[in-house]
Amino acid sequence: MSSRVHAGGDAVEVAAPAGVVYGLLADAVRWPVFLPSHVHVERLDFDGTQERLLVWEVAEEAGAPGGHVRSWHTRRVLRPQDRSVVFEEEDQARPGMVTSGVWTVRPAGETRCVLSLRQERVLPVLLAAGDSRLRGDAAADVQRRLGQVRGAAEQWEELDELLLSFEDRIRVEGPAELVYDFLYRVEDWPERLPHVEGTRVREDAPGIQVVLVDTCAAEGAGTVTTRAVRLCFPHAGRIVFKETRPPRLLAAHSGEWSLLPDASGVTVVAAHRVMLRQDAVAGELGENTSLLEARRHVHGWLSRADRQALGLAKWHAESTVRRLR
Repeated sequence: MSSRVHAGGDAVEVAAPAGVVYGLLADAVRWPVFLPSHVHVERLDFDGTQERLLVWEVAEEAGAPGGHVRSWHTRRVLRPQDRSVVFEEEDQARPGMVTSGVWTVRPAGETRCVLSLRQERVLPVLLAAGDSRLRGDAAADVQRRLGQVRGAAEQWEELDELLLSFEDRIRVEGPAELVYDFLYRVEDWPERLPHVEGTRVREDAPGIQVVLVDTCAAEGAGTVTTRAVRLCFPHAGRIVFKETRPPRLLAAHSGEWSLLPDASGVTVVAAHRVMLRQDAVAGELGENTSLLEARRHVHGWLSRADRQALGLAKWHAESTVRRLR
């Protein structure tokens, strides 16, 4: 099959050490917290140098409020000795569409570096001719990727204070299927969860939900509307999420509901990974609020919502079992 190749490349200076930038590129599993467009990254294989990833990303698209979610398999070779990452991406929805390239990081002093990306996209001629959007502007895609990595890396001095991860869990004496059903049916949450005022759900493909959620803000501050992408894996007992429009206090928020069944029931885990928006802390929480206090506030607020959802999921599963006995 004949094909067309669209190539592009560029470089940007980054106000962060080369090791920090390379570490960000190498740690793909954490990209949903650092890179705005990435929803979830699943590592399928890794031998210390070569890895295979399954990546979900959301892209803005006319006629699709909240964007369109696409996924692809990526093969990568990590080369820490010269701070480069070679990759090849295969789009799952468009056979024959392959993007390959290399990231390179060069030091430019102790706290600066130059980040470059070169890539080429191969499209089958019939595919390229049938959809002008897919022909794309390779240069624009390079700029977008470079900008996302630079934006995350340049916060390197505050990252330890800005990042937060935690889990809440509960034991349920009931079947995992009932718990999963409760968590999956987000359209029913306004009737079930006190802090949820409304939801709008779009599911263009089975198991991929784009959700708008209206929630009661903490301490009577009104209603907060967030948008999230949820990837639902019923056979694995997992629902992965990424807020693509988080509350103002959060620069990023991703996480997962996971079910760990055993002979007598199931343990339900709600995991969160958060990055604070530093320039919003004073406006949202008060002029003298420290990042430590902001972390505690966010942890408490999300944990309260978890406990409500987990407690009601437990009640839903256990009360249904009692009625069936």
